[in-house]
Amino acid sequence: MNTATPLAQHLRHVFFGGNWTTVCLKEHLTNLSWQQATAQVLTLNTIAALTYHIHYYVAAQLRVLQGQPLQASDRFSFDHPPIQSQEDWENLLAKVWSDVETMAQRVESLPDSMLEEAFADEKYGSYYRNIQGMIEHTHYHLGQIVLIKKIQAAPLLEL
Repeated sequence: MNTATPLAQHLRHVFFGGNWTTVCLKEHLTNLSWQQATAQVLTLNTIAALTYHIHYYVAAQLRVLQGQPLQASDRFSFDHPPIQSQEDWENLLAKVWSDVETMAQRVESLPDSMLEEAFADEKYGSYYRNIQGMIEHTHYHLGQIVLIKKIQAAPLLEL
């Protein structure tokens, strides 16, 4: 087995389940209403904004894996289109799940030698660093999503 196969599995695990932490995005985003996804909790990002933000980097890396130039900027990574219905929310999720699976398949097909090559530009480091970093980034925001859901579900405290 090459190094890319476990990396692709790790990517799938954070999105679809089966990882060591036993938590994944699909579990926490499926069956969530668009109102819950877009609800503002304190000054935190919404679940929808975090979901878009996570996908922004998946889509950017996927385009590179498909032979396109890297076109992404952190300043646009939260600029999601409005989600005004359940259909809008479910369309975003369907795009996330589809792109992640496509990316995982692309990662699996990478030769080990490519994992150490520069990702789009030497200043970004290797393919491995970028893919692994995106997985870690997803875990980070998954934790935020879980906490936001817990806050949403908590009864209001009386002072």
